[in-house]
Amino acid sequence: MDKFGVGVIGCGIMGRSLAHSAQALEHVEVLRVSDLDEPRAKKLAAEVNAEYYLDYHDLLADGRIHGVFIASPPFMHRQMAVDAANAGKHVFSEKPMAPTLEDCDAMIQAAQRNGVKLTIGLVCRYHATHSKVREIVRSGQLGKPVTMMVHRIGGPWKLGTYAADWRLQRDKSGGSLMEISTHEIDFMRWTCGEVKTVYAIGGTYVQREADYPDVVLASLTFENRSLGLLHSSQVSAIGGYGGRVDCESGSIYFPHIWGKDVSIHIKTFEGEEIRTPISDIDGEEPVRHEIRAFVDAVLNDSTPPITGQDGRAAVEIALAAYQSVETGQPVNCR
Repeated sequence: MDKFGVGVIGCGIMGRSLAHSAQALEHVEVLRVSDLDEPRAKKLAAEVNAEYYLDYHDLLADGRIHGVFIASPPFMHRQMAVDAANAGKHVFSEKPMAPTLEDCDAMIQAAQRNGVKLTIGLVCRYHATHSKVREIVRSGQLGKPVTMMVHRIGGPWKLGTYAADWRLQRDKSGGSLMEISTHEIDFMRWTCGEVKTVYAIGGTYVQREADYPDVVLASLTFENRSLGLLHSSQVSAIGGYGGRVDCESGSIYFPHIWGKDVSIHIKTFEGEEIRTPISDIDGEEPVRHEIRAFVDAVLNDSTPPITGQDGRAAVEIALAAYQSVETGQPVNCR
């Protein structure tokens, strides 16, 4: 093939990001986009020089399209991914993979049944801070991880550019633990390994129009006996995103994930603290990188770096946290 042809389903904020990033790759061409909102679909189509449809099934019928990017609300992911796989298209689904494990399993099974690749847009794996922290931990230079703490806190949906009614409904969005903090859950699992048990507390305090907790403190026990703590919140007027990993021989501190003059602090018990500016870490723009990895996996017939099982695991951990909040009991994963 001359270029890898793609279609984009969902022309909102993430769909636009995926379309423009894909179009920037030398071996990828965005051929068609689809959205029920015609002005939105028409606008994106003009921006990337593609055709647009209101019905995504018309997009799937195009034999020039090899891969499909799904950037619709999460509750739509299952049907769209299954339809795409049945049409022989490789599937890139935005996070969260889907609000239920049944939906995740249906997506995985459809990809396997049709012999197509499936990847999930857990893009934070390609951000400099996340990838560097994970690299240090997995290198073993500081010994085994003991504890990992991550916080991602901000305000209610209604105050931001991502405000939408479906985001206030857990059966459609997966709630904030999936719609936002699936990135942090995946980051912690990617760094420390599989999660064995989840115990969480939380509640609804500020965003009362939502049917899920707007703050959750989730304690994770990993299979390697490491401990994790995730602070996910939409009740904070002063937002923040950062964390730390304490290992047997030293610590990694990242007070901020991104922003001006951000750095990772590394210190052993006996040594001096070393700071690595994030700006010094070379890397491709994250969204473009995740798309390149997906396309390369298709072209090389290899397993995508982020699999459907990875997407499912993040959903499973989030669901365990919700269950623990509701019951007051720890919940086993896997």
